[in-house]
Amino acid sequence: MSNPNNGRAAVKTTVLVCFESDAGEAPVREALRLLEAGEKTDPNVRWFDEGLLAAKLSGPLAPETEGRLKRIPGVQRLAALPTGRRLGAGAFSKAESAVPLAAGASLGDGGFGVIAGPCSVEGESLLLEIAEQVKAAGAKALRGGAYKPRTSPYSWGGLCEKGLEYLVRAREKTGLPIVTEAIDLEQLDVVAKHADILQVGTRNMTNFPFLFRVGAHPAGKPILLKRGFASSIEEYLDAVEYVLLGRLLAGAERPGVILCERGIRTFETATRYTLDVASIPILQERTTLPVIADPSHAAGNRKWVPHLSKAAVAAGADGLLIEVHTDPEKAWCDADQTISTDAFRTLMEELRAIAPVPAAS
Repeated sequence: MSNPNNGRAAVKTTVLVCFESDAGEAPVREALRLLEAGEKTDPNVRWFDEGLLAAKLSGPLAPETEGRLKRIPGVQRLAALPTGRRLGAGAFSKAESAVPLAAGASLGDGGFGVIAGPCSVEGESLLLEIAEQVKAAGAKALRGGAYKPRTSPYSWGGLCEKGLEYLVRAREKTGLPIVTEAIDLEQLDVVAKHADILQVGTRNMTNFPFLFRVGAHPAGKPILLKRGFASSIEEYLDAVEYVLLGRLLAGAERPGVILCERGIRTFETATRYTLDVASIPILQERTTLPVIADPSHAAGNRKWVPHLSKAAVAAGADGLLIEVHTDPEKAWCDADQTISTDAFRTLMEELRAIAPVPAAS
């Protein structure tokens, strides 16, 4: 990770000190002592239980203090950035932020990819059939929910670990990386073991301790973070920082974070949510991270999905996340907004007129 401060003086600086997991309390106390002795610290000092200290200074971090901090036994990493500036807005380059998919495709830094598949995994043979068809149409990753966080406790909640096993078999047979959601810490380890990209859904965007743990997970898998359906862009970017702070603690050289605009709740009822198309160029301007769109959840109706897909791509999205099924009307989850594999093939052909969509295989 490059130093986002780049040696320039700032009015205020936030210093991030990462400690080894078994460092104990002594290195933390020593770091605080050095900062208080050599710098004018803000009383707003944040300590993350997992081993990360965040302290605000009234000016730039002095080189001598930086050197002393790095020499403390138990300190494994140090970063400094101007207070108010986020890790997602300069700590990584566009190239470092790109996330690879199948067959040489990628999200970000000029790369475009479509992630497609059913809302939830319903069975092995059906999942494989869908995977083969979306791959043939040009999709570069397979989506599918094994664990499903549902608003109603009586709605279908997914096949859980069995669903993960089916996703793995589909990956083995098609070569498509799998994207699936982790909904809490209880099954984070098992999802991280099986998935290629961990999805964090809209309901968990404000679960900040969970975001930090997902970012710091030793598996180091890329994370697809959806915008909360009642969150502003600023709130979304703050949530992203929790993931990136976890990445920093884990020693990651790349952020491995994908931003996903999936629609926000407004007064409008004609669609399930309102796709905030303007958020796509705004997020791309304010971060170096890839930005994709989920037209399925925004539309809530399959007939609008192609239109919203094209709007997102025209606005500069680095990719799409689309719910696809061989028989959408019989889908166990989100049937109304799921398009058929035939409709997906047509959509991919139409997208090639406005986006660098890979040719169908």
